[in-house]
Amino acid sequence: MAPMLRLYNTLTRQRAPFVPIDPSHVRMYACGPTVYDAAHIGNARPIIVFDLLFRLLRHLYGDAHVTYARNVTDVDDKINARAAERGITIRELTDGTLAAFHTDIRALGVLMPDDVNLAGARPRFVEPRATDHIAEMITIIEGLVQAGHAYVADGHVLFDVPSMPEYGGLSKRPLDEMEAGARVEVAPYKRSQLDFVLWKPAKPGEPSWPSPSGIAEPGRPGWHIECSAMSWKHLGRTFDIHAGGIDLIFPHHENEVAQSRCCFGTDVMANVWLHNGFLQVEGEKMSKSVGNFITIRDVLKDWPGEVARLAMLKTHYRQPIDWTLRGLEEAARTLDRWYGIVGDVAADAAIPASVLEPLTDDLNTASALAELHRLADPAALKAGANLMGFLDQTKSARDQGTIRAAGVDVATVEALIEARRAARGAKDWAASDRVRDELLAMGVTVKDGKDGTTWSVAP
Repeated sequence: MAPMLRLYNTLTRQRAPFVPIDPSHVRMYACGPTVYDAAHIGNARPIIVFDLLFRLLRHLYGDAHVTYARNVTDVDDKINARAAERGITIRELTDGTLAAFHTDIRALGVLMPDDVNLAGARPRFVEPRATDHIAEMITIIEGLVQAGHAYVADGHVLFDVPSMPEYGGLSKRPLDEMEAGARVEVAPYKRSQLDFVLWKPAKPGEPSWPSPSGIAEPGRPGWHIECSAMSWKHLGRTFDIHAGGIDLIFPHHENEVAQSRCCFGTDVMANVWLHNGFLQVEGEKMSKSVGNFITIRDVLKDWPGEVARLAMLKTHYRQPIDWTLRGLEEAARTLDRWYGIVGDVAADAAIPASVLEPLTDDLNTASALAELHRLADPAALKAGANLMGFLDQTKSARDQGTIRAAGVDVATVEALIEARRAARGAKDWAASDRVRDELLAMGVTVKDGKDGTTWSVAP
């Protein structure tokens, strides 16, 4: 029997057993990318962490009984500005940016909808885009206005925060304290300093849509409303898990809760809220001004995606992570060792309980990885690593991929190794060293053992 999954819930600030609303249909939502530019390595953290949770849920409840929605924000101020700079539509910009993002995260071992969805079956993994859900946004906005939780002012629709006494329940910020600490200068059309935009007028040249009733001019949605609309569309009025970065707790997730609860009259939007910690680079906050801004693509130029994934999961998801060169080097050595153990063994063993148990304890990846280190049985190691998104290749396939990526000619390497073997047999150590240096210059490392000489190309 599989162990009970326990998760730390931001809403309750407690770790507790996960009890799905419907065990035959577990539903999870995660805030995905805003696709206006290349994603940085910090953006990769929630994508990898919640990919792992998705894999774990599928293992515990069955592939057919889990639905995962990871949204795409494809309209906002940055997107509009970037598209205008390039003289293209926002769809052209976001299509290209999203395609590049998909390439990057697939290299990180992240599951994609095509990997898990079966033809003719209910989609198990959806990636909704904001601009495809304008109708759902308008439905929610109009419902909030009718219920007295939103109002129309100066071409905007705003959420009336004081109309919801429980506002602040997710972030644990009392309403009166937020009001006291709000900015003095606020938009004149707001009733309260805390009210936030659900719909806004479109500026000249910006993309726009027919507005909710009560507003004559076309406009566009605010940021927070999109997730309420997409989660409702694909998961229902209430669902099991909502996930995202810790920076989204307030105001984004707090406002999602307010919109969804007040529109649908529910006690919760999602039962469990998960948030991953911040990422630093070599001990400093990542910033373009500091010069340590690293995109996922930058990392993949120098490291296999599997290495980056392992470096990311060595730290517990709720803790801050320090992204370092040393961490990547250690991850690379670990994967080399693991591939050496599993070789070309088939992935047909049961997942070891020693690996599964820490993962069900609020995704304790550090302990799960420690257990993988202890496994000597190739099949067990491969099964446990596969659950976490590692060792999907055979060693032979990985080696061949590394060789192709390095542009190394196998026949040339074999000829040089034979020349080195002959030099060593003749005790011509100088010639042997020259061949070794030539191989090293090609990125090829040779190792002499009792079974002869083997060679490899550094990943």
